[in-house]
Amino acid sequence: MSTNYYMLFNAQITTVPLLAQPQAVFLIILILMCRQYNFHAIETAADVLTDPKFTFPIANVTASVGREAFLTCVVQDLGSYKVAWLRVDTQTILTIQNHVITKNQRIGITNSEHKTWTMRIKDIKESDKGWYMCQINTDPMKSQMGYLDVVVPPDILDYPTSTDMVVREGSNVTLKCAANGSPEPTIIWRRENGVSIELANTTEVLYVEGTNLILPRVKRQHMGAYLCIASNGVPPSVSKRITLIVHFPPMITVQNQLIGAVEGKGVVLECQSEAFPKSINYWTREKGEIVPPGGKFIANVTEMGEYRNSMKLYINPLSMTEFGAYRCVAKNSLGDTDGTIKLYRIPSNTVNYVENFDSNRYKGKKRIKSSELYQQSKITANSVDGEENENPGKRKDLMMFNEIENLYNSKTTTIGIYNARTCQLQRYLGLLTTVLLCYMINRSYQLQ
Repeated sequence: MSTNYYMLFNAQITTVPLLAQPQAVFLIILILMCRQYNFHAIETAADVLTDPKFTFPIANVTASVGREAFLTCVVQDLGSYKVAWLRVDTQTILTIQNHVITKNQRIGITNSEHKTWTMRIKDIKESDKGWYMCQINTDPMKSQMGYLDVVVPPDILDYPTSTDMVVREGSNVTLKCAANGSPEPTIIWRRENGVSIELANTTEVLYVEGTNLILPRVKRQHMGAYLCIASNGVPPSVSKRITLIVHFPPMITVQNQLIGAVEGKGVVLECQSEAFPKSINYWTREKGEIVPPGGKFIANVTEMGEYRNSMKLYINPLSMTEFGAYRCVAKNSLGDTDGTIKLYRIPSNTVNYVENFDSNRYKGKKRIKSSELYQQSKITANSVDGEENENPGKRKDLMMFNEIENLYNSKTTTIGIYNARTCQLQRYLGLLTTVLLCYMINRSYQLQ
């Protein structure tokens, strides 16, 4: 009885060089391949006693680059038929039964009870992505396919991604970030310190999505590190740190331009400077001479951020020669600037404290009763110009006025003005010092 050999697999997936051979050579090569792997010829009628079929469809598999993937084909009633795995797009035979045909050493094959045929691919590469076929050499051939999806974690590209950037204040800046991966990554921008990002029209956001971060007319507040973060659901997400440096000339702010101090005591003069590149900071007197460090002068510069400094000049003790104007100076390669503080002398016989005086009650009045005056306020003073022994039986008090200053400027004879001194009231939330008049009233006078 003659035996007819069937092709084990569809000719369409056989390699092209094999198909190019003459028919006789092709049959010889096919028979030799069958013998090499102990494949038996399939007879048309006598030996075919079973009808193999697939039990389950091949499940699609998703794997990350560098991991391994398993494609499983379950066949029922295989009998003497053979199972093979093939790569569809390249028409490459990978395995036949328990034998690996391909030279790709990452491919392996196992079977369980002659039913479950599992192909393993180790160290997955992005090029492994595609369709794979499980084939049974029946006539006609039976096959089913499964898809291997290879996902790739994001990777930020060196080009065209921006590097650290130095710009002048007021310039337009665009930071770029490019990344690849599968699926395509999403890119967001945020500041490393968590501060919001100021965009056009002073809009502030915590993050910006997209490959480009556009910063029109950058300010010094834009200076710092920005993070370009790429993610696509495949861990790990990656980021790149890009530092934006903004150059600008120095600027100085003086909160208290007028400061009073007592001779023999200490005082602190302070300025706030902003500059980048960082400035050289020092103090001078009003005629331009630099304040020498050491002795009673201590100059200190404290960094308050990337571009902000606090300049302090400690003077202790004060003598008459130290009163006057002081200049805090800041210089860098883009320019220089200064601020002025006037330090004046406060007499030692000033008001210690004033409390509970309702000046609005007497606003606009020309006369007040002495009893009302001292019931409404508690006023304490030190001695005045050595007059503490004058009229020893009489009590001297100081009273501070603001709104009712005109009451005592009237010089009316019914109000006894014993003496007048100035005192200082510093407004710490404002820029300047407010100077108010302090009036000394001899309580022994009778006010109507």
